[in-house]
Amino acid sequence: MPVTKLEVTNRQSFANGESFGDVGVYELLEGTAHFAVDPLNERNTAITDLELAPRDSDGKVQFSAGFAMLQPVNPDRGNRRILFDVVNRGRKTALSLNSVQAATDPTAPLEPGNGFLMRHGYTVVWCGWQADVPPTPGLIGLQAPEALGPRGSLTGQILCQFQANEPTQVFLLADRQHVPHPALDVDEATATLTVRDHPNSPPTPVDRGKWSFVRVEDGEAEPEPSHIYMPAGFDPGKIYQLVYTTRGSIIVGLGFAAVRDVVSYLKYAGSAEGNPCGVAMEYAYGFGRSQSGRFLRQLIHLGLNEDEEERMALDGIIPHVGGGMRGEFNLRFGQPSKDVCYIIPELFPFTDTEQVDPATGERSSLLARMEERGKVPKIMFTNTSAEYWRGDAALIHTDLETMLDAPESPSVRRYHFAGCQHGAGEFPPLEVRPADGIRGQLPFNSVDYTPLLRAALQNLDRWVSAGEAPPPSRHPSLSNGTAVESHSVLKKFENLPGVRVPTQTTRALRLDYGPEAHLGRTTTLPAIEGSEYPALVSDIDDSFNELDGIRLPDLTVPVATYTGWNLRDQSIGNQDLFIGITGGLAGWTLPFPATPEDRQSSGDLRLSIKERYESKEEYLKQVEAAAQSLIDEGYFLVEDLPEAMDRASRKYDYFLGKNHSS
Repeated sequence: MPVTKLEVTNRQSFANGESFGDVGVYELLEGTAHFAVDPLNERNTAITDLELAPRDSDGKVQFSAGFAMLQPVNPDRGNRRILFDVVNRGRKTALSLNSVQAATDPTAPLEPGNGFLMRHGYTVVWCGWQADVPPTPGLIGLQAPEALGPRGSLTGQILCQFQANEPTQVFLLADRQHVPHPALDVDEATATLTVRDHPNSPPTPVDRGKWSFVRVEDGEAEPEPSHIYMPAGFDPGKIYQLVYTTRGSIIVGLGFAAVRDVVSYLKYAGSAEGNPCGVAMEYAYGFGRSQSGRFLRQLIHLGLNEDEEERMALDGIIPHVGGGMRGEFNLRFGQPSKDVCYIIPELFPFTDTEQVDPATGERSSLLARMEERGKVPKIMFTNTSAEYWRGDAALIHTDLETMLDAPESPSVRRYHFAGCQHGAGEFPPLEVRPADGIRGQLPFNSVDYTPLLRAALQNLDRWVSAGEAPPPSRHPSLSNGTAVESHSVLKKFENLPGVRVPTQTTRALRLDYGPEAHLGRTTTLPAIEGSEYPALVSDIDDSFNELDGIRLPDLTVPVATYTGWNLRDQSIGNQDLFIGITGGLAGWTLPFPATPEDRQSSGDLRLSIKERYESKEEYLKQVEAAAQSLIDEGYFLVEDLPEAMDRASRKYDYFLGKNHSS
């Protein structure tokens, strides 16, 4: 078995010994997972450069990863299900299903929130998969070997991308302070830097004499291969792309083996082999958000869900807010943290059934390898409005040849959380995002979609364990006319007072990284830009809220308009660009006028709150009916109804008072 040892270095009570219903008390285990994989095993051959890894005396490739697990102290009270949380840049995310806000400090104790996962008996597991996670306490990373050629370390070109939110002269050659790829030669004359205002606008070269590989320490500049320095400063909000030569390539694709093999070990190994689970685990489900959702999309595409003994690891998968993208997760010189535009993830295919790209003639499916093996897990692709407005989410259900809705695999559901932003919204609406200090043109989206994820997980469990079909897919559709080009919806928003719209929409591009891209090697950097893909989003109703997808009562019984896009505030530069195009997509909240008089004085096209509802009681009655409808359809859980009603009550009072002019 590839997991040679699971070393537990810390074992402690979770949540100060709080008891969670019939399941009881949970404990937290932390430590390190040690691996040795066979590079000749057919189930591992999709991992780029694995054949170039050093081998031990048994011909195996060794590596290790951080590990953590929450499990019931009395395992017999659990539900015998693993929820494997694919960490996002080393951070645990699954407890967001318990309505826990992400902690800015990775060393902070885990919070139980509403205890949803614990009350339902899940064993929650984390294992490092990302090789460029910095060695920061509390983060979970992967320690993988370097690929070695006949002359030792490999050399090749790499592309880094930067976007500042405030004036700066220096960037680390990495995404979000991750482990950098140093320049091979600080005087490299062929290294190039370009700048652009928008992902779909042409780049402008920056003269080589205006920047250098330099680090500034205590006001002193000195050559240093892990930083780029521009004395005139990088303009806030603009997108910079640097191509240079680096040396040394970690085999980042071993992250897929780490995930697969830890799950298989916990499912199939016995206690005599060191398995810390007190009972046999029956099923395992994978959950990944944003970067981690893209990671799961690539795991699916590569078919890396079977272990070396040809057993399925994950029985069900929820790639959340990954859109139509993947990432640099199996790439030579890969930067797994790198985000969004002009990186490998926008490559074809996007759909779970066979898709043809009419511009290139390519024909493939995201599930092709799994279907060929006859081992396809149940999959729920969940996205929000933000991934649609980024320009790629609709590609997962669009037939590019016919421009009709793509057929759906019987093993897949596609859910659009209408009117939501990338991360669950907070109420009252935030004006400044705490994690990075970013401000938008309007307060951030305040729709909390977490109840939809909780219902999705429970539906996935019943689908896998009992064969009970989940609710049908729900997303913008070309067949019913609710999926439309994004620019046509922006035209409608131009009529809404107080709203700025961008002059240019964001669209995924066909990118040519050279003839070896399918092998995990980019030979053309920057990529040759080809034609744009269609950028479809949901059309909107007369309240300017989205028409299709799973519509929470926030949209069907609204007191505000909610979007998946928000323009950058002028204080952070490039105010014609969506927030989050290089990470952290966001939407906005715009309350309705409170009264008819407020509406008339502002020129707002939307009916006021008082025109829509005779009273707060009538409003809440409609909210309850809308929530009950979602419960009846299977998209919402009964246990979430009280919180939904409380939130609706607070929103009514808040927006009615905040938007009343008198």
